[in-house]
Amino acid sequence: MLLNTRKNLLALSVGTLSLLAASSLQAADLTVNKTDIDLYGYAKLDLIYDVDADLGNTIIRSKIRLDDEDGVDGHTNMHAFQSRLGLKTSTPVAGDTLKTVIEGDFYGNNGFGGGGGEFRLRHAYGTWNGILAGQTWSNFGNVLSLYQTVDFNGSLGQGGGRQAQVRYTTGPFSFSAEDPEGSGAAGGDIQADGTNQYRLPDLTARYQSSVGPVKYAAAALVRFLEYDAEGSDTANPNWDDDSATGWGLMVEANTKLTDSITIRGSISHGDGIGGYIYLSPAGPGYVDGDGNLETIEATGGGVSMTVNAGPGAFNLGYGLVIADLDDGYESGDIAATTDERYSSTFVNYIWSPFEQLTYGVEAGYHTREQVNGDEGDAVRLQAMIQYGF
Repeated sequence: MLLNTRKNLLALSVGTLSLLAASSLQAADLTVNKTDIDLYGYAKLDLIYDVDADLGNTIIRSKIRLDDEDGVDGHTNMHAFQSRLGLKTSTPVAGDTLKTVIEGDFYGNNGFGGGGGEFRLRHAYGTWNGILAGQTWSNFGNVLSLYQTVDFNGSLGQGGGRQAQVRYTTGPFSFSAEDPEGSGAAGGDIQADGTNQYRLPDLTARYQSSVGPVKYAAAALVRFLEYDAEGSDTANPNWDDDSATGWGLMVEANTKLTDSITIRGSISHGDGIGGYIYLSPAGPGYVDGDGNLETIEATGGGVSMTVNAGPGAFNLGYGLVIADLDDGYESGDIAATTDERYSSTFVNYIWSPFEQLTYGVEAGYHTREQVNGDEGDAVRLQAMIQYGF
């Protein structure tokens, strides 16, 4: 059966998080009663040229044409869907500071494919006294190993996406209960003829610290996967409900080699981990021909280097994610045309001649491989013009 990769692509770009921090400015700094209010955002134009197949508004690896496939080469695309609006507040409450963030962009309406243009929620959360509640980056996600990309999706193989969650942070430790059906890190349904169930939240734990110039973090994940055979008309009537435990581990680090050179790296691995590995080609599991729920192992990671030069910086990064689908393929439960491996290499220069203006140029080389061994590659050239406020 063909694994559904679309929901994994709903995980939003962690590769552009640092770009937002670098380029968005506060347009308003107001105080209402005791609440400080900051408005921020930017308007961004993406100019895209796909040398090979059309990869969409942002890179969709499943659209890479296989080597033996014919198709049209050369596609130009321009859009402004990444343009962003955000609001932050800060209010003193009972000896601590209550902070909120509400942020959105215009990648709604299937913006990863041919759609886009509708306003879409990215973040909506508050923090107070060590407790975070709302939607934001997964506690399992990468922070220290992010680097800037012009492409919205950025480098794959990182950990996590945006999830609705409750999180508690104390010192270097943080713990969260996250939405198991979320459109971010959860990564889609079990590939089952039955009906997926989401009775328990996903649980994560994270530790983040530093030693000298090296910053590092480690995170763990546990989740409960389940399907209800009676919930679907297409399920085999002889099947019983089944469940499994999924888990994941992640480590990441960065360090400055010199004042102008920074290197980063991360690796994530798990069984039933699904979209907690960013842009994984596989969901957390599938149901075999006997009605048994089988989890899918996956591994992802990447390395990058940033070199500051002039008014900006050069970035070179590589990301890889591999799902182990061999057992399902050999048993006939997973189709031969299912993707099991994606990789991406980015090189770019992003600069700001003035605080409100950001420009960037980028070249990317991207590959995919199916479980039957068929593979393909594609090259994308991209530029951006961004006006921040």
